[in-house]
Amino acid sequence: MDKHTAQSRVQELQELLNRYNYEYHVMDTPSVSDAEYDALLRELVDLEGQFPEFKTVDSPTQRVGGTILDAFDKVEHRTPMLSLGNAFSEQDLRDFDRRVKQVVGNDVSYVCEMKIDGLAVSLRYQEGIFAQGATRGDGSIGEDITENLKTIRSIPLRLTNVLDIEVRGEAFMPKKSFEALNEIRHANDEMLFANPRNAAAGSLRQLDPKLAAKRNLDIYVYSIADLGETGVTSHSEGLDLLDKLGFKTNPERRKCGSIEEVISFVEGWVEKRPKLAYDIDGIVIKVDSLEQQSQLGFTAKSPRWAIAYKFPAEEVVTKLIDIELSVGRTGVVTPTAILEPVKVAGTTVQRASLHNEDLIREKDIKIGDFVVVKKAGDIIPEVVNVLVERRTGEEQTFNMPTECPECDSELVRLEEEVALRCINPMCPAQIREGLIHFVSRTAMNIDGLGEKVIAQLFQEKLITNVADIYKLRKDQLIQLERMGEKSADNLISAIQASKQNSLEKLLFGLGIRHVGAKAAKTLAQQFETMEKLLKVTTEELIAINEIGEKMADSIVTYFSAPEVSELIEELRSLGVNLEYKGPKLVNADEIDSYFAGKTVVLTGKLEILSRNDAKSEIEALGGKVTGSVSKSTDLVIAGEAAGSKLDKATELGIEVWDEERLIQELKK
Repeated sequence: MDKHTAQSRVQELQELLNRYNYEYHVMDTPSVSDAEYDALLRELVDLEGQFPEFKTVDSPTQRVGGTILDAFDKVEHRTPMLSLGNAFSEQDLRDFDRRVKQVVGNDVSYVCEMKIDGLAVSLRYQEGIFAQGATRGDGSIGEDITENLKTIRSIPLRLTNVLDIEVRGEAFMPKKSFEALNEIRHANDEMLFANPRNAAAGSLRQLDPKLAAKRNLDIYVYSIADLGETGVTSHSEGLDLLDKLGFKTNPERRKCGSIEEVISFVEGWVEKRPKLAYDIDGIVIKVDSLEQQSQLGFTAKSPRWAIAYKFPAEEVVTKLIDIELSVGRTGVVTPTAILEPVKVAGTTVQRASLHNEDLIREKDIKIGDFVVVKKAGDIIPEVVNVLVERRTGEEQTFNMPTECPECDSELVRLEEEVALRCINPMCPAQIREGLIHFVSRTAMNIDGLGEKVIAQLFQEKLITNVADIYKLRKDQLIQLERMGEKSADNLISAIQASKQNSLEKLLFGLGIRHVGAKAAKTLAQQFETMEKLLKVTTEELIAINEIGEKMADSIVTYFSAPEVSELIEELRSLGVNLEYKGPKLVNADEIDSYFAGKTVVLTGKLEILSRNDAKSEIEALGGKVTGSVSKSTDLVIAGEAAGSKLDKATELGIEVWDEERLIQELKK
């Protein structure tokens, strides 16, 4: 076959197979048999092998899995992937509705969608071609799993329109695929996956995409991360646009005009969910209007315009055979129920939290009792109550110890606390748990340094504080169980990479009492360097809105300790970054700029500046850049092919600039 004929046939086969794939995996209306599809695919594989210059990135042959990866690269999300707040009752939904209406008024509609129990992913397209896919990670930074996502046949490799767009979706394993996978694993005497969610996550984090390709995963796309110039004004319109672009969206969705309709929809699916071909653990409810979403805004962790209703937890009966104690990084001693293994909501449960001594007394829990167990929000197992009528008299009363189970120090109960606490700063359990917290995803995010590895390193006395992590050598690591040379190399690389983290990651990782991830970010933005924080005063801290007296006292006490100063100096000498790298805080009142205190919307294609550059420049001058035009908008920057946002700005009488005027103002 000559080159011209081969090129024509390759293009024809690619278009045919992409269409057949869409019909089968997205529309569920196949027009050819599996045998015909497979024969055409084999022909395309052969032709692309003979003429590799005609193979394209959106070819159907790219779905079979590429080369084995060494590791997953980190990906910074351009738009954060936030989690949702939860609702567990009808009253929680009504409270959500009330909060929404307090801000946007009574004229509000909602969209209800299935909450798929899978793995949240982000898909980025450039000029209509699938360019990159990533996991959610910590919401800000995920992992590049592009090659594995290409193996999901319901993800289009080319869109119906040539455009740049980033979308979010939930990758999952259908129930049939899960059952088939576990049958194969059972036959091969391999450990079974506990549930489809774990199986999906494990499949997408395979370094060999060919293994991911065999798992038969699926996806539902549920939102557009950056609406850009799509002209979309509501979430429901966005879903319709996703359909037109070739994405697979969940048809089991409904637009509701009232919270009563939302509650009715939710109640209907409580009973119907077992009939679905995939697992769901709730219903997601979103405000439909994008302008109203913009008005409602976000908290540090989640949007105020959406909530996830979690289905009532499944309850089962099992026997409580013992109570174990664990010491956390803050010294709190927590009792945990050890149970006879039992299936709850698709997973085997052997442990459940008992929280504290008061709860054990309140529920009259004894070792040997038959107890009712549920998963709170389908996640955390907990003991609901005791079946007193099944007692035999052989049950044993449990008494909390007076000494720490790890270091034998006296346990104390601080004022206004129900928990018993070990206050020995050298308690090995607290040090070990603090190390685990330091390397966790929301802190320094050192991939490969999990709980088991930390426990081994601590036991072998290779690490005794967080600074020791940065002194680890390859020859020390390869002595650990299940640690080969490549794993050790990857871990050393991850440790080195974490040195470049911005200050807030380190602050959160240090485990300062009362300082969570949000407060750590606030501290880093306000003071910018660790040097300033080491000298901070309570008065300076209390002057910050987000920081109260209790947190301020805790921060000052922590940084005034001589051993903390020594630790910080050691981290500095080891090359750990001690400065804030994120966007600086801007006080609009102190900036002599046209943009100070103004709300700006960017629309259309800018020729000289990128949208992100324009946004950064405006925000650096005290402006606030939002995604939709409303009465509160002060200025609209309109580039080429500006659409509905420009029309709305004109209708509302809002000032409009072109890019040239913007650049002139930025230069002043």
